[in-house]
Amino acid sequence: MLTEEPTQAPQPAEAPGSTRAHPNRIQPAPAPNTPGVQLLPPTRRYRLKNKMLGPPLHTEALEEERLGRPTALAVFASDNLSSSAYATEEILRVLVPIVGLAAFALVVPITIAMLVVLGFLILSYRQTIKAYPTAGGAYMVTRDNFGLLPAQVAGVALLTDYVLTVSVSVAAGTAALASAFPMFTAWILPISVVFVVIIAYGNLRGVRESGKVFAVPTYFFIVNMVALLGWGLYQMTLGHLPKAPTHAHGLMHFGVSGGGLLLGASAYVVMHAFASGGAAVTGVEAISNGVPAFKKPEWKNARSTLVVMGTLLGAMFLGVSVLAAHMHVGPFDKGTPTVISQVGDLVYGSGGFGRVLYFSLQAGTMLILVLAANTSFADFPRLASFHAGDHFMPRQLTKRGHRLVFSNGIIFLSIAAIVLLLATDAKVDRLIPLYAIGVFTSFTLSQAGMAKHHIREKEEGWRWGLFVNGMGAVLSFVVDIVIAVTKFAHGAWVIIVLVPIMVFFLVRLAKQYEREAVALEIDVPKAVVAPVRKRLTVMVFIDTFDLAVVRAMQFGRALRPDDLRAVHFVIDQQHADELAAEWRKHGMANLALECIECPDRRITRAAVETVAHELSSGDAEVCVLLPERMYNGVWHRILHDQTAEALSREISKLPHANVTTVPFHFDDRAGATTTADVDANGSKRKHGNGNGNGKSKRASTSVTAPALHDDGTTPIGSVHWRQQVRLSGRVTAVRVEPLAGNPSLEYTLSDGTGGISVVFFGRRGIGGITIGTTMTVEGMSIDHHGRLAIVNPVYQIK
Repeated sequence: MLTEEPTQAPQPAEAPGSTRAHPNRIQPAPAPNTPGVQLLPPTRRYRLKNKMLGPPLHTEALEEERLGRPTALAVFASDNLSSSAYATEEILRVLVPIVGLAAFALVVPITIAMLVVLGFLILSYRQTIKAYPTAGGAYMVTRDNFGLLPAQVAGVALLTDYVLTVSVSVAAGTAALASAFPMFTAWILPISVVFVVIIAYGNLRGVRESGKVFAVPTYFFIVNMVALLGWGLYQMTLGHLPKAPTHAHGLMHFGVSGGGLLLGASAYVVMHAFASGGAAVTGVEAISNGVPAFKKPEWKNARSTLVVMGTLLGAMFLGVSVLAAHMHVGPFDKGTPTVISQVGDLVYGSGGFGRVLYFSLQAGTMLILVLAANTSFADFPRLASFHAGDHFMPRQLTKRGHRLVFSNGIIFLSIAAIVLLLATDAKVDRLIPLYAIGVFTSFTLSQAGMAKHHIREKEEGWRWGLFVNGMGAVLSFVVDIVIAVTKFAHGAWVIIVLVPIMVFFLVRLAKQYEREAVALEIDVPKAVVAPVRKRLTVMVFIDTFDLAVVRAMQFGRALRPDDLRAVHFVIDQQHADELAAEWRKHGMANLALECIECPDRRITRAAVETVAHELSSGDAEVCVLLPERMYNGVWHRILHDQTAEALSREISKLPHANVTTVPFHFDDRAGATTTADVDANGSKRKHGNGNGNGKSKRASTSVTAPALHDDGTTPIGSVHWRQQVRLSGRVTAVRVEPLAGNPSLEYTLSDGTGGISVVFFGRRGIGGITIGTTMTVEGMSIDHHGRLAIVNPVYQIK
């Protein structure tokens, strides 16, 4: 439906300085806005980024980057599902050296106990996803229920665990590769680093892109595990499964089993094994942290995906433990071959087809372990952006990059994971003790926060939610204490010490941001109404007379100051005399050149004193212009001094003193540029009209009818002055007028061929029209402040 603005609204007079229509002379048309046209060629860096990552995604495409449940399972569940490949082995590594063969009788009960914890965590996070569908998981729940400081503990604990997840996953995946191909054993560290780089690159290409890339390996692993467990359990029921040798070279030493309920193991040893198996439930929180990445309805899709993930993990973890216990598969000292590799070898046998299935299992295991790191790459940047949004981490982490992902968070995570791999030589057994304590700390705070949420809100079904989340908090707390006690001496102390230190520094950072905000906001109303100083003095600091100086002087003229002068600080009297002579020679004598003595060669001090003297009258505002020569390469920047930076830093400390750098860019043809090729602004001129014939293009009254779009609208780039047009495009800019001024509203409408102003007088806002709105307007194109505009048009919002 078309909407027409009131016809009684006064049409504006042509803007001052514009050329009015006259029957006896040709009128030049005002230049249209052209925000849709790429005026400057993209830089080499930008072209490389486009080639590596793909074209930039528009902000509106964020909705299209959402994931369906199958793809989301691959993106967010890879960490959780991959735990089934090594959780059983970690339990056996604790039990076998102590109780020997009795370990195989204890591994299944410990696995079941861990699955009970997993079940409560799945139920608990279903409650969290429904109550907090905007994402944030443990961080948001803890912040809303316990405050910002406890939220930092939960967030930092989870962030450190995400870094560990990347390191553990790629190290374990590389170990799986070395299990199948022993020649790679010596290359585990560099291969692990390469895997981190590849996953980071995939995530920098965008959420949907990474989901497509990583979905196939995730489902490939699931299919391989279903085949392994199905065939293995079938053979076990028939009694055909062989036993693994217990004295093979490289196996861990088997201890001696005893009697009693725990078969000779102490309660501490069993709890230690239980803590080691706790790695199996890491990654449960990933889906709750990424709810907005799901297609609508987000929270329903996230909850169902969470249940599928928990069911798959429980089945695979229990199945591997049952098969390993039945076949007495023990871990090796060096970590390879892994337990799951030995299980696959024994289940599939040495036949030709069995070998194919075995290598398929190893390939799937390697891929899922490596791609488990993708869960961290999906959640770490998002969680870090929440911290940064609350001012507890650098603000750069809140910005989405080229492909609508938090690029800075991805890069930071990659660097941290690689450093950790280098520090531990990519050894899984050195990384595991650091693992899980952080995630169970966040589990505990998150579930306790949800329990408080149920008590406070008392929404429908709150008693069941309170039971689930309360039990989840208790179980998570118990597991957290067990991990802290049993793994403290094995490396867990690092995380226990590191988390409070990191929280301390994040709090310090938040206070710094708060101080800056207060400093910027205080006395804003007074500053708005403060009287403007009577005089504007512009000083251009120069050392030589060149194109950069001319450009700065012309810019100074454009400011229309009360006083404009060039200032040279005399270190060499002969050079100063030559500069003055050249100044007069080039016709600059009508602009003052002030030479100021600087016998001690302290240019910065002399500059500050000169500006301070000008400000001493109390009625002047001083603007210092510094010609800045922009060199292409690092080598050129090293060759030339950086005095301007010191001048800018010190002068800007004076009240009412402002420093502006006026850039002059060099390119490969700079040496060939002559004065005749440069206009008054220091920019290179193109001879002719750009069509190669060197002839000037004259204004013409004849206008060729432009080709229309498919919808019958005129391309904005072809609109002429005084033309009745119907245009369609996106709103790319909105101009807001102060409340004290006359009501008016101005939009910039763009369609890729150009842009034009759309002005509504007598309005301060129109419902439904904002940046990104697609609309059609119809009216007469006129001159509005030197640009084409359509005033009070008939419009339609699409």
